[in-house]
Amino acid sequence: MEYPSAGPDDGPGTLFGLDALDAAAAPGADRSEHGGRGAGEHGGRAPEHAPDGRAAFRDSPAARRLLPVRTVYAEPSAARSPRGRQILARFPDAELIEVDSHWRIPGLHGNEGNVERWVRVKGETLVLGEKKTLTTRPNGRSADWIAPGTSNGCAMACAYCYVPRRKGYANPITVFTNIDGIIAHLARHIARLGPKREPNQCDASAWVYDIGENGDCSVDALVCDNTADLVRAFGRWPTAKASFATKFVNPDLLALDPRGRTRIRFSLMPTADARLLDVRTSPVGDRIAAAADFLDAGYEVHFNLSPVVLRPGWEDAWTELLQHLDDVLPDRVKRQAAAEVIMLTHNRELHQVNMGWHPRAEEVLWQPALQQGKRSQNGALNVRYTNRVKAEAVGAVRGLVAAHAPWLRIRYAF
Repeated sequence: MEYPSAGPDDGPGTLFGLDALDAAAAPGADRSEHGGRGAGEHGGRAPEHAPDGRAAFRDSPAARRLLPVRTVYAEPSAARSPRGRQILARFPDAELIEVDSHWRIPGLHGNEGNVERWVRVKGETLVLGEKKTLTTRPNGRSADWIAPGTSNGCAMACAYCYVPRRKGYANPITVFTNIDGIIAHLARHIARLGPKREPNQCDASAWVYDIGENGDCSVDALVCDNTADLVRAFGRWPTAKASFATKFVNPDLLALDPRGRTRIRFSLMPTADARLLDVRTSPVGDRIAAAADFLDAGYEVHFNLSPVVLRPGWEDAWTELLQHLDDVLPDRVKRQAAAEVIMLTHNRELHQVNMGWHPRAEEVLWQPALQQGKRSQNGALNVRYTNRVKAEAVGAVRGLVAAHAPWLRIRYAF
């Protein structure tokens, strides 16, 4: 379970290679006006331990570097709930501020001044709320169904992420504390469906539920047990399977018992792209190296080739990545692996936000000559590659996979 360490040349796309983008989120940075956060490696509380006796990763310096939480905004009912109390106990030195709604927080949402603190807010701020409306939506691409999310937002800062589009200038993790209600809702939904009678691109025999549409479940597991509770629940449901994409390697998830009922999808892109765009994530090499460990721990392991960003030399870069996968992945991973190919979709508002904190990313993300407008289902005006450009690029990616990683079944590409 030794994953490669970030090297001295790692740029803003790595978790451990702190630079100007990430320095504000590092432990000990500019803490004089807050106080109390530097009291020991674990913030003044004893470290937790995984079921196998080893120290929990979420108490490690690396995890603390990603989430040096100083402020927790919480709906009163969320703070009082068992899950809310667990989270507050994890960050005992953080200031607790009660709010009426996790969606409307003065000074956080809609505050244009937060653009300059985009990365810092993600690490130092946490929001607790309750998921008021529990709905399960049909999907049909990555999963059969989109489950009610247990979080919204992320501590990582991928420059192309679609989640911030609804929040305005700040996108820290919002944890929904009514996990028991979410699991009960899913149990009823799965029971009503009964067995899956026909295979489809999502799965041959199980109903697949995406449990991390608006966040990263691996990072959420640093905050509380929501992800662990979902993995355990799906382990008891023989007709259903959980699924989530991640850009973060969290070894704590290896101590769970998924029983083959959770599909983890490691998102991959060429290293040069990740260093520019996947800010505060685990290095791509770490994600690839973790695949066998997660398979051996009882997970189904797939990959997201996502997003595919068109820039000079992109085909050569993806060739190198696919060749690396073919070289290092053991046969047992290859035999069960599948992939999703997702071309970049961007957003005008997010483009403006990025120009305020990471303009270099926009040099490759914002390409008006190659892109066209697209109105999303929620009404947002997005941009994606033109129909011709996208079709040619999807065909090129399929050809590269066939040539360099023919064992990698593409479940869908768009």
